[in-house]
Amino acid sequence: MKTIMGLFLWLGLLLMSGVHSTLVKNCHPGCRCEVENFGLFDSFSLTGVDCSGLGPGAAMPIPIPLDTAYLDLSSNAMGPLSDTMLAGPGYTTLVSLDLSSNHITMVSPRALSKLRYLETLDLSHNDLESLPPSCFFGLPLAEVDLSHNSLQDFNMDAFAAKVNSKPLSVDLSHNKLASISATQHAHFVHIQSLNLTANRLSSIPLLAGLETLRYLNLDGNPISVIKEGDFAHLKDLVYLTLSGLQQLQEIKAHGLRGLQSLQVLDLSNNPKLKTLSPDIFSGLNSLQELNLFGSGVTSLPNNMLTQLPSMKSIMLGQNIRCWRTQKQGQFHRQLGQAQHNEVLNCNVDGVVL
Repeated sequence: MKTIMGLFLWLGLLLMSGVHSTLVKNCHPGCRCEVENFGLFDSFSLTGVDCSGLGPGAAMPIPIPLDTAYLDLSSNAMGPLSDTMLAGPGYTTLVSLDLSSNHITMVSPRALSKLRYLETLDLSHNDLESLPPSCFFGLPLAEVDLSHNSLQDFNMDAFAAKVNSKPLSVDLSHNKLASISATQHAHFVHIQSLNLTANRLSSIPLLAGLETLRYLNLDGNPISVIKEGDFAHLKDLVYLTLSGLQQLQEIKAHGLRGLQSLQVLDLSNNPKLKTLSPDIFSGLNSLQELNLFGSGVTSLPNNMLTQLPSMKSIMLGQNIRCWRTQKQGQFHRQLGQAQHNEVLNCNVDGVVL
């Protein structure tokens, strides 16, 4: 089973040794099959198959080469995804599968069960209103895209996996989810990325079980308030984007508590967010970038740098950029050197920080 580290290693081999592609002659009519050879003496190969846009008359499963790693089945008007549509020879070796824009209305609980090496799954631009429990059970998923669907509710049990399996990331962007819940029976050991952009989430979803999450995107949801404890379990989160929350009016004191590893916080384009309490930044010792561009926030709490020792840059208003600089101080007699005070320098005069 490949890991993210393994994928980076493969990429290194590609860059170092050169790559050339050859077309597969016995490819299914209407598809494009291509083998990429790389490594010393072409010792490695990956087969990619593009069967997109065949139309609603295409019979599933479409025959593909036995060693296929990447498969594009987008824009085929597949409708409901049944147990047999992805069960043909060659599907068990898939690493990446694109099922976007297929008018998929439902996913059978075992439709993906044969794809034991699948790391990337694109189900965007479909008509899903719900997902059955455990439909992603046991898959070593690195990325799942459920954007542009009609999901009204979502249960994290869809991603429940065995303790010894290693799902890595989940992308649920641009859905219309109403809520997300997680149970204590779900085991998310190595999930690193979660994208919930443009759903119908009215509050921060319960993400217990995703303690190793490093990237979280909640852009474009109707979230009106962020409460204390909403991110309590995400101690390894590095990147959090909460942009375009048109209803967001308040981040409660300690609303970001627990984000001790956070480096980037995007709060841009939230026009109803007018003020930020000093307690919001408590504990964010790793935060380096804060984006408030297009928000209602025009000033920041006094002495905020004392709570943000790693801060490097801030954006706010429409075109205000601030960066951390050292201000020359007076010569210190005992130390024999000048003391420096760190301040935020902005490209607009009169900004209150």
